[in-house]
Amino acid sequence: MKNAKAIIGLAGLAILVGASAAGWSRYQARAAVTQAPVRLAPSVVVSQPLKMRVSDMQEFAGRFQASAMVEIRARVPGYLDAINFEDGQLVEKGRVLFVIDQRTYQASLDMANAQLKSARAQAELAGQELDRARQLAGTAAVSRATLDQRLQQKAAADAALETARAALRRAELDLEFATIRAPIAGRVSNRRLDVGSLVSDSGTVLTTIVALDPIDFVFDMSEQDFLRHERAMKAGAMPSMRDKGVAVQARPDGEAAWSNDGVISFVDNRLEPGAGTIRARATLANPSLAITPGQFGRVRMAASADYPALLVPETAILTDQATRIVLKLGADSTLQATTVGLGPSRPDGLRVVTSGLGPDDRIVVNGLLRARPGQKVAPQPGSIATQTAGLSE
Repeated sequence: MKNAKAIIGLAGLAILVGASAAGWSRYQARAAVTQAPVRLAPSVVVSQPLKMRVSDMQEFAGRFQASAMVEIRARVPGYLDAINFEDGQLVEKGRVLFVIDQRTYQASLDMANAQLKSARAQAELAGQELDRARQLAGTAAVSRATLDQRLQQKAAADAALETARAALRRAELDLEFATIRAPIAGRVSNRRLDVGSLVSDSGTVLTTIVALDPIDFVFDMSEQDFLRHERAMKAGAMPSMRDKGVAVQARPDGEAAWSNDGVISFVDNRLEPGAGTIRARATLANPSLAITPGQFGRVRMAASADYPALLVPETAILTDQATRIVLKLGADSTLQATTVGLGPSRPDGLRVVTSGLGPDDRIVVNGLLRARPGQKVAPQPGSIATQTAGLSE
């Protein structure tokens, strides 16, 4: 009986051990299936800094204004007979804008022509009588007094002829002034008088015209910026702003492209004592006539001579509190956070690096969201010149 119980106990133990072994095997199989795969190094695009010659730029805020503005006034009085433009229209130089009733001036011109013919005939007659008097001067037929009288008559006739010629020129001018033309090309304002109105020659403004191409940009430059440029000019590194040799670019507020090129055309002769600024003006091309006088905008110009520099994309620069860093690739493909000194920004999305990088260093320019300092990465060669058009993660 005891042997039977022992046999039964050994059999139960064997069954328990077998079940445990089977369970452990199944656990190991499941663990092998669910074990996490080995993490691969993230792929990033790296490039050396872009090496090129650059110049520092200065920007100033200001306002566009017409390069020329003319007030159209009548030079002769009369009734306004015609208006040959639409308010706000673009007009070419010489375009007829207003016509004043010309009948009176045409009659005056006809009268002046007739008076000139009469004066010319009187002058010819006086000349003939003087010639005869000179021929007879040596005889008793003509006295010395008669000869003097013929000389005086000829001089008076010549003077009357010149007066008639001047009157004719005046009549021609009056008739010409009755047709009022655009003295410059540009955009005309609204008419101030309508057809049938009596126009005086006392200075009534009929309309105005502003020139749009070229267009001026007026801005104030700080004393520090002005003196910086003057020192560079005296050192021979920059042209003088007063010689119209400084190139500029401008853009209206709200636009990103510097689409208008020009030169500095005027710098004032003194600084404003209270503001510490000096007034300057740039003259810019405006072929599309898209800029209107009175608009606000910005102008930029070189603030230094060209110098060699290293440039990186703005998007490759990270901020760590008050410092700026880039992720530099180490020898073992490990990323290093490198503090850099920065120069001025550029409109092409690049930034001048003044310290912290060498020309042969490689930095991450694409894939920053997948990269961390101290992390190993799989670097892919890239180019800053192709990355700046649009960086993506």
